[in-house]
Amino acid sequence: MIRSTILSLLFMHTTILSAHLSNAATMDITEVSIDDFSEFVSATGLVTHAEEKGGMVYENGWVVKPDWNWRSPYGGIASSNEPAVHVTFSEAEQFCKWKGKRLPTKQEWIDAAYTEKRANPTDGFSHGTIYPFPTGETPQGANCLSDCDAETLLLHKKTNYGSVLNRGFGHAPVGVTKRGVNGLYDMGANVWEWAILSSSNGQQATMGGSWWYGERQMQADYGATKPKDMAVVYIGFRCISE
Repeated sequence: MIRSTILSLLFMHTTILSAHLSNAATMDITEVSIDDFSEFVSATGLVTHAEEKGGMVYENGWVVKPDWNWRSPYGGIASSNEPAVHVTFSEAEQFCKWKGKRLPTKQEWIDAAYTEKRANPTDGFSHGTIYPFPTGETPQGANCLSDCDAETLLLHKKTNYGSVLNRGFGHAPVGVTKRGVNGLYDMGANVWEWAILSSSNGQQATMGGSWWYGERQMQADYGATKPKDMAVVYIGFRCISE
């Protein structure tokens, strides 16, 4: 009886794992972290745009902060599990290529964020359902401004960077918010994520919203873009496998 139960649980675990790998658009489960990006920089010697020129934040207009970059997103030492931000589109592309992956297209990102593709979904999601938010039917549990209960739900899971910002409280470490559609974390809010537009004109897509915004920016039809050479405090990224 005990042996049968153990085998059953092992089979369930294997099924969920393989379903995630084969049906979640092979998207990284979390945003790229400072630790991940540090390995890349150590291996390649890259000096980022923000390290040379400073990172950007909006304060009644765009402001460049000389000491804000992926290592110190808000000007001071950050935890290694925080998302890598102040990374340009090109730098994100280079990281993904180094990992044997690539940045997702905008449509790939949307498919992974809102349509449940796992054969055996967890956390109350249903196969084939298209959800209004990457967190499901509501934005609750994401790290967004005001609409997601982040101020309460994430109170003890993240650093409050509000003292150096004129809006919001900053990002959370990767993978600590509510697990969403396809088992992915932070596809809604936390930080915007770079994605590829078919026609860019110097702009590229930024997807999912961020800690700076509320629920509206988390929806698939929002359609944000940024100049691809911008290095901004609330833009990060994740990669997709072929």
